[in-house]
Amino acid sequence: MMKKSYHFVAISGSIRKGSYNTLVLKTLQKIAPKHITIEQLSIKEVPFYNFDLHEKKFPAHVEKLNDAVKKADAVIFVSPEYNYSVPGVLKNTIDILSRSPKKSFDMKAVGIMGASTGVLGTARAQYHLRQTMVFLNAYAMTQPEIMIGKVNEKFDANNQLADAETKKKLLEFLDALAKFSERFKAR
Repeated sequence: MMKKSYHFVAISGSIRKGSYNTLVLKTLQKIAPKHITIEQLSIKEVPFYNFDLHEKKFPAHVEKLNDAVKKADAVIFVSPEYNYSVPGVLKNTIDILSRSPKKSFDMKAVGIMGASTGVLGTARAQYHLRQTMVFLNAYAMTQPEIMIGKVNEKFDANNQLADAETKKKLLEFLDALAKFSERFKAR
């Protein structure tokens, strides 16, 4: 039996002001069905991970992120691809969160998507994120895959999603992630 409501946290792998991936994340928040809430977590303030500095105490912002991930029904990553892989700012965030004794990603449902102005829509970065999730004992949903290619053609001048097929796929993704997260709720 599915829950009546779901709370997801979402992280954009880009901290760029005009990020298409952040725009997709904000679109998810707008179009999500009433029974799904999506909280965007900012990674702008996450410091570079350094074992010497973070062995005993994590920065307050990192602790807040860890707590939010731990409490969420699922985590959504919306990330660009840099040099065939995950952007450094996102990988750094995952690395520092993974070092917390809270183990916030342990047995966590994860949804991965990305957008790019190119044709492949972040396929290689998503593959690398899936590999990282294996080590963290998190479970990345495999279907549906959301790789939004030519994202610059999918939004109108007001930054509203204008592509009906992409909207349909995003809604399918959210529904699938809610169902997928049910497998891990009794942690």
